[in-house]
Amino acid sequence: MDSILFNQKRVLPCSAYLQGEYGYEGIYLGVPVKLGARGMEEIVQITLSESERRALDKSAESVRELLRVMEPAR
Repeated sequence: MDSILFNQKRVLPCSAYLQGEYGYEGIYLGVPVKLGARGMEEIVQITLSESERRALDKSAESVRELLRVMEPAR
C-alpha cells in the first residue's frame, strides 16, 4: 500500500481494534484510520449520522455474533 510505503498518512477504511473509539471497546471494526510508515497511526473519529450509527451498531453486533458462534463450547 502506497500510504505505508511512502508515508503518505492517508485516511483509509481499515479494520481496527477499538478501545473506546466510536463508543466500542475490545472489538475490531472497519473505521477510518490514518496509515503511514509505521502502519496504523491513528483511528480517525468522524461524526456519524443517525443512519450511519445504526449501520455501525449492526456491524458490531454481527461481529460479536460471529465470535459467539466461533467460540468453543465450555
